[in-house]
Amino acid sequence: MNDYDYMNLAISLARSTLGQTSPNPSVCAVLVKDGRLVGTGVHLEAGTPHAEVHAIRSAGSSAKGAIMYVTLEPCSHHGKTPPCADLIIESGIEKVFVATTDPNPLVAGKGIAKLKNAGIDVEVGLCKEDALQLNETFFHFIQTNTPFVTIKAGMSLDGKIATKSGDSKWITSPESRQDVHQLRHEHDGILVGINTVLHDNPLLTTRRPRGGKNPIRIVLDTKLKMPISANVVQDTSAKTIIFTGNEIDLERKKELETLGVTVLTQDSPRIKVKEVLRTLGKLKIMSVLVEGGSEVHASFIEESAFQQIIAYIAPKIIGGKDAIPFVGGIGPELVKLGPQLHFTTVVHVGPDLKIIAKPLTEEAR
Repeated sequence: MNDYDYMNLAISLARSTLGQTSPNPSVCAVLVKDGRLVGTGVHLEAGTPHAEVHAIRSAGSSAKGAIMYVTLEPCSHHGKTPPCADLIIESGIEKVFVATTDPNPLVAGKGIAKLKNAGIDVEVGLCKEDALQLNETFFHFIQTNTPFVTIKAGMSLDGKIATKSGDSKWITSPESRQDVHQLRHEHDGILVGINTVLHDNPLLTTRRPRGGKNPIRIVLDTKLKMPISANVVQDTSAKTIIFTGNEIDLERKKELETLGVTVLTQDSPRIKVKEVLRTLGKLKIMSVLVEGGSEVHASFIEESAFQQIIAYIAPKIIGGKDAIPFVGGIGPELVKLGPQLHFTTVVHVGPDLKIIAKPLTEEAR
């Protein structure tokens, strides 16, 4: 194995912790000495030891003179845990490959500088693009103080998410639906509109074969129509937050809060999506999976308040001008005014196509 292989191993191991380290990044460190793997470590949960600590502990005395491959710049400050850079120096590690620097102002090059000042050889940028993709939600959150937003939809080949009667069970395959549960596990929050709750009464929980983390449930409910009997109210396996406008029944709000639901009222009759995201950022919700419906998708897209779209496209046609499309709203007058995206991933999931698309940057236009 070469340097590239060891860093790829670290990135692969870090990816296995997606969804469980928020608001911290997913990080792995690998230690190699004399061509042998002598230590590995991943950060498992916020507030627990970082990846470098686990790797050094697992290597023991073999850490002295070893090479470390770490997916993110080691921290240099005291937080909930001591600085990893100090431990690396103390352990006698000879060289450190860092995939990417940390955008957190508390770190931001300081960890690398500390290692270099201690005489450790440091190389930055090995497998950088893969490392950036691994922690794109963390980087976005640190740089904007708002969650990374993924809009997800299961649709027919003609872009419908339900028939004109509202029926949507099931457009996509069991394989796609299971993949969605992995997405739920990886996101801090899951967001829907009140119409989805009224029509489908979903649980909005994660149901993977071996379990998973339930995201915080977020409902946009302008007039506070939320039924007390709704699953997102009665089920206590995940927290529920409802955003409303300022024209609501205060008694209904009090009743919901008594049942443990958080009701956050904005200072206008209509809900403002970007204000929702700013509030979620203050609550340390690092990533949000938007699961619609159609009008909610439109509100996020019209406000350019999303970082990626994941579409599961089934090989079937629903048809009908009154069937419900993936994106509602009014839409632009001209094609050229619609948001321009680029496809980053196109793969088969069962019989369906899974397409990941991100907004096209100004530089790429």
